[in-house]
Amino acid sequence: MTDPVFFEQPKPVLLKHIVEWAGAELERGEEHTEILGVAPVEDASDGDLVFFDNVMYLDQLRTTSASACLVARKHVGKVPENVAVLVCKDPYRSWAQVLAKLYPVAMVPTDPALVSGVSERASIDPSAALEDGVVVEPGAVIGANAAIGAGTVIRANTVIGSSVKIGRNCVIGPNATVQHSLIGDRVYLHSGVCSGQDGFGYAMGLQGHHKVPQVGRVIIQDDVEIGANTTIDRGANRDTVIGEGTKIDNQVQIGHNVVIGRHCVLVSQVGLSGSCTLEDFVAIGGQTGVRGHVRIGMGAQIAAVSVVNDDIPAGGRYGGTPAKPVKQWFREVAAIRKLAERGSDA
Repeated sequence: MTDPVFFEQPKPVLLKHIVEWAGAELERGEEHTEILGVAPVEDASDGDLVFFDNVMYLDQLRTTSASACLVARKHVGKVPENVAVLVCKDPYRSWAQVLAKLYPVAMVPTDPALVSGVSERASIDPSAALEDGVVVEPGAVIGANAAIGAGTVIRANTVIGSSVKIGRNCVIGPNATVQHSLIGDRVYLHSGVCSGQDGFGYAMGLQGHHKVPQVGRVIIQDDVEIGANTTIDRGANRDTVIGEGTKIDNQVQIGHNVVIGRHCVLVSQVGLSGSCTLEDFVAIGGQTGVRGHVRIGMGAQIAAVSVVNDDIPAGGRYGGTPAKPVKQWFREVAAIRKLAERGSDA
């Protein structure tokens, strides 16, 4: 594994503790084997832990030099005899649980080497309220009547607008801008996130486009993580809401009045037009666009590079342009391919 310059190498840990952290069953191997670190399956050496859940990497697994492997029961027979086997239902999830124990610093977008407390080079309005344990790095600006909860870190050059409320144990990344927003606990906003700017609203006409004032807010609930350079417009006449536990990738655009439910996942470059609604546990692949005022039902999944023009029922699996049920989409793609092949034979 490449020398971990930015993250300290973990201390050796016994395999029995890895089993416990992973929620796994030790199928083969000695529980007192020492694990020294983690590695990709193809680069692992003695003392390393790996995981396997994709048959595309079967050749690399066969020749791995790892000491132990997290694997689903159906793939146990593919692990070399000299490698300890930790059987788990979801190897990738178990891998994440183990990494969180070995590299706790990597779990939050902050750097423990940076300043603690409030930097003298930060600008904080006297009316702002900061609870004990808040960290404010150099160059940050905190506006009038803002309130920030204990344990929250405001990174360098970030701007927190007037009357913004931020909960406890949050991290607001460098160069972020937060205005007209109410943020819950344990929220992570990565570098360059912009939350609460006015939405794109104009009354268009032949005499020019008249700007419509945007007077709503952004509400971000607990345990949300939002990737770098994502933008969240405040509501026009109601709130833009992001539900608890939702995870949003980099460079996502969320328009005004959008309501995102709990535990949704939005991959990079998704665009949500104004006033659309995502119910709980919706997952949307990268570079997908959703038209305004559309509702996507609970648990629906939208494939990458799709366009959603109409409501999607709960549990639906859709894809394409315009988005349609995936089985129909695959049939259409196959039919077009066959037509193209016939044309090339003519």
